[in-house]
Amino acid sequence: MKVAVIHDWLVNYAGAERVLEQIIEIYPDCDLFSIINYLPNNHRKFIKNKDVETSFIQKLPFAKKHYRKYLSLMPLAIEQFDLSKYDLIISSSHAVAKGVITGPNQLHICYCHSPIRYAWDLQHQYLKEVNLNKGILGWIAKRMLHKIRLWDYRTSNGVDHFIANSHFISKRIKKVYRRSSKVLFPPVDIDSFQFSNIERDDYYVTCSRMVPYKKIDLIVETFSKLLPTRKLIVIGDGPEFEKIRKLSGSNVHLLGAQPFKILKKHLSTARAFIFAAEEDFGIAPIEAQACGTPVIAYGKGGALETIKGIDKDKPSGIFFHEQTPQSLYKSIIEFESLNENVITKDACRKNAERFSNKEFKNQFSELINKLIQESNKD
Repeated sequence: MKVAVIHDWLVNYAGAERVLEQIIEIYPDCDLFSIINYLPNNHRKFIKNKDVETSFIQKLPFAKKHYRKYLSLMPLAIEQFDLSKYDLIISSSHAVAKGVITGPNQLHICYCHSPIRYAWDLQHQYLKEVNLNKGILGWIAKRMLHKIRLWDYRTSNGVDHFIANSHFISKRIKKVYRRSSKVLFPPVDIDSFQFSNIERDDYYVTCSRMVPYKKIDLIVETFSKLLPTRKLIVIGDGPEFEKIRKLSGSNVHLLGAQPFKILKKHLSTARAFIFAAEEDFGIAPIEAQACGTPVIAYGKGGALETIKGIDKDKPSGIFFHEQTPQSLYKSIIEFESLNENVITKDACRKNAERFSNKEFKNQFSELINKLIQESNKD
């Protein structure tokens, strides 16, 4: 069986690339396709140093830094890949990868991280963040996204089976494409986060890229204004760093981007990890739990599937239900009032183990083989 794996774009190693890494481990002889490939040589290990067939966008001016500006060309680009010699096509898609053209005798399975967020339910938020919600440029952007939506819906019919990365995304797939999907959580390298019984320090921690939807400003404001006697450590960098620095009180310590060793140390010794974003899945809270650290999270999106609240058996965290400083403050106070035996290190680690690389590969292989057998019967 000849296997092709399609990925949206290769520019760094993030959540979608962790999925791709495990898929390649399952199918080491697969051929790899991507709109662009600008991975530096020292970051090619996760794709097993495979050759990557790229699209014409790879050669367009300034594509390396501004590839997203070619979004309107990406549907055309993804359709140019000739996959006619492959039996099994696996697309790892959060944008356009699922739009590859396949024939009736080929099996196309899409692992969907999300339908194109900025073209569907997050369009208004996205356009506002990039200042394209008004004026002639805003009109052009809205027109482009309208065309992307039409193409995205049409090409969903070329996918034989969808696999969603969470129940939250499964609902989005149903809403956007009117298609059902199997749910398989993404892999998290929990083995890299050692579980230890070292004493906890008296501080809270959060780590994230500093962009608006991550709500780091909300966390910092809560600690600066409502919890001035509690220490907060913030790890990460991004376009909102200066804004967040201005919000920070003396009890908030912004460390910027840090190497993995420092991140792991703080995750392992913090009193709890704070997570305020509405994510499709969310890897950081699972990494914290892998260290035995409880999570205080916004109770919407993927967090509801990756964290066990205090109403569950062997809980691993606690939720707040509004993205406001007051709501987060109440949850932190509630967390501090809990008996230390309510949320244990062992329970946090055990919950995280559900998302291990090994678990993902076993379930993914089993699911793909089942879909192949069903296809052969047809």
